[in-house]
This record gives sequence, C-alpha cells and structure tokens, in this order.
Amino acid sequence: MYAATGSTVRKLLVRGMLAGLIAGLFAFAVAYVAGEPSVDASIAVEEAAAAHEAAHAGHAAEAEAEEELVSRDVQSTAGLATGVLVYGVALGGIASLAFCFVLGRVGRFTPKATAALTAAAAFTTVYLVPFLKYPATPPAVGNPDTIGKRTTLFFLMILLSVLLGIAAVVLGRRLAPRLGNWNATLVAGGAFVAAVAVACAFLPGNEDAVQAGFPAAVLWDFRLATLGIQAVLWAAFGIVFGVLAQRLLAPGEAAAAPATATTAATAV
Repeated sequence: MYAATGSTVRKLLVRGMLAGLIAGLFAFAVAYVAGEPSVDASIAVEEAAAAHEAAHAGHAAEAEAEEELVSRDVQSTAGLATGVLVYGVALGGIASLAFCFVLGRVGRFTPKATAALTAAAAFTTVYLVPFLKYPATPPAVGNPDTIGKRTTLFFLMILLSVLLGIAAVVLGRRLAPRLGNWNATLVAGGAFVAAVAVACAFLPGNEDAVQAGFPAAVLWDFRLATLGIQAVLWAAFGIVFGVLAQRLLAPGEAAAAPATATTAATAV
C-alpha cells in the first residue's frame, strides 16, 4: 500500500507544481492557437457595435480612441502565457495535495493511476460540471451589470460540484463491501449525476450573459476552445505528475517496467 509521509508530501508538492507548469505550456499552446481567434472575433464584434452606437448618436467623428494600457499583441502572447502558466502551477500544487490525501484511500491503485483519477475528478468537478451550467463567455460580451452575480453563481456551482463529488466517493466506498467495487461505482456515479441535475435545475440560469445578436459561431468556438484548454491542462498534468509520482513512490516498479519490456523483446 502506498502512503505519503510528511517529507514525501513536500516532494510531491514540488513535482505537482512542476507538472502544472508543463501542463500549462500545453494549455497555452491550445489557448493561443484555438482560443485567441475567437477572442479577437468577439472584440471585433464589440468594437463594431460601439462604432454603430456612436455613429447613431452623431458623434463618431469626435470620438477619441482610448489608449490601451497593454496592447492586444502583448495580451495574446506574454500576458496569456503568464496567466496560463501561473494558473497551471497553482492548480498543480493543489492537485498534488489532493493526490496525497486520496492515495491509498480510494483503492489499491498505483501512484500513476491515482494521479490520472485525481486529474479526471478535478477536471470533472472543478470545471466540466460548472461549465455545463454556466458556460464561459467571451470577454467584453456579457452584461457588466450582472458580472458579480454570474461570478458568484459559477463559484457556487464549483463548490456544490466538489462537495457532491466527495459525497459520491464516500458513498461508493461504503457500498463497495455489499455491492462490489464495480456496482458501487455505478451507483455512486449515478447518484452524483442525479444530484448535479437537481442542483442545476434549482440554481438560476444565466440568460443575460451574452448580448442579443452576438454571432453564435464565435460563441461556440470560444466555449469549445475554453473546454479544450482545460481538458488539455488536466490531461497533461495527470500524465506528467503520474510519471513523477510513480518514480518517487515506487521507483522499483517504475524501473521494472522498461526492464520487463526489454527482456520480452530480447526473448522474441
């Protein structure tokens, strides 16, 4: 059975932050290639709407363009990279602590498998479930008067999702001795989905988040890109951190796998 002692937790924390940094590099690549075009398109729509309103008011000629404190080029490159990498490091550190807590408590999984399960659970509860209820909107598109309400609802959905996920794990563990691991997992998963559905039904909607007339294609591309960024971030973290944790906690097993493969190849 694997276990994380005090000194091991510190080492795993460092490895988690490193894995988060590496995952952040992959997420930045996706954000720059897939996300920035939709952001540029949404900004263009906003500027066109502002110009139309100014022209309709009859003072478009006198309107002065506001100077940007940070240029769009810097925002989409250095600014984006800094934000995504810092985000990746922070999430990597938090996820590594969650890994230390669940290691050996959710089943007889190897560190690599536990890291993959932790990353998948974090992606599902922290991002996917809240995204399904309150999907992301492009910058400068939503109604600024409702941003506080929308932010509160989104974080409330994250809290509910995480708590329901923990409750599902506890339920699965208690049912496992009677139903078996597979049946207990199915029941706990079904209970989680049902509870999330009820929460989504009772929480208020977010109808005013997108302005009327905003291009549906741009909105779809932006939301698909944000979902892809998070999926790549957590998948890369799960893989990289799993390898690092396996080498730390089970160095003999990590070294035995290549040796076994080499022996098998030689025998053939």
